[in-house]
Amino acid sequence: MAGLKELRTRIESIKSTQKITSAMKMVAAARLRRSQDMLAKAQNYNDSVSVIAGRLYKDLKEESRNGKEFSYPPIMQPKAEVKNYLLIVFSSDRGLCGSYNSYVLRETIRRIDELRHEGKNVKVLCVGKKVGDTLRGRRPEIISEIMSGVGAKGAKYKEIEHLIEPVLAAYMLDEIDACEVIYTHFESAINREVRRRQFLPFEPDVDLSDPRYDDKIDNAFFGYDAPKDKVFNDVIFMLAMADMFAMFLSAQASEHGARMTSMDNATRNANDMVSRLTLRYNRLRQGAITTELIEIISGAEAL
Repeated sequence: MAGLKELRTRIESIKSTQKITSAMKMVAAARLRRSQDMLAKAQNYNDSVSVIAGRLYKDLKEESRNGKEFSYPPIMQPKAEVKNYLLIVFSSDRGLCGSYNSYVLRETIRRIDELRHEGKNVKVLCVGKKVGDTLRGRRPEIISEIMSGVGAKGAKYKEIEHLIEPVLAAYMLDEIDACEVIYTHFESAINREVRRRQFLPFEPDVDLSDPRYDDKIDNAFFGYDAPKDKVFNDVIFMLAMADMFAMFLSAQASEHGARMTSMDNATRNANDMVSRLTLRYNRLRQGAITTELIEIISGAEAL
């Protein structure tokens, strides 16, 4: 009967774990829905700022062709020599999200090795403890900072603003020559992709042939009270912040999707294990009962 007691204890333990993974799955699903809503809203804002920046960008390029001098904002100006790289890496603070952090870490290490092979100095700003702690254990000299708790109570634009302002300042002071972001692009709850994107020098994604960037649309002209280059300088900073916030939201939605999927798989696996162990428990119990009955009958016949 010792085998039966051991199986019963194990079944109860797995059922307890199953309740936890099921609850974590529901929490991750709720957070995923909120992240998706925020990502959609951020994309609308990003599109609006991008159209304004694109319209100004197109106007200023045309004016520069006509001989008018125009200097790009400092964050758009490439350095003469690119030597010092900063990588901003978005990962999670917690585990239990499948291979989410592993893929981010793999791409980060690959890019670090690639840049070092080219003779670049690399520093890494980790937003999220998981990848940061692993890199600190393997290559502590490249860690610039590890930030945890960002977006823990829901993503906030101000948090990303405080994160990026020192990076922009460092670029304008020539402390860094280029900056890239490694993040996970969210496509669906089960489909995501680790991407690398250049952040500095910042280049707005503008197709000059797009009619949205014309200064006349549907007989409406766009004018500016301040000089166009000053307005463009302010809008580019807004667009850079909006792009970074969108990447952070995408990474956060990917994390919640990965955790929801991982906890769903864990719950299903626990259910399968309980079914198999219950079947084994019933067979052992039935065998023990049969053995006892045979012993009773044999004893009665002996009398």
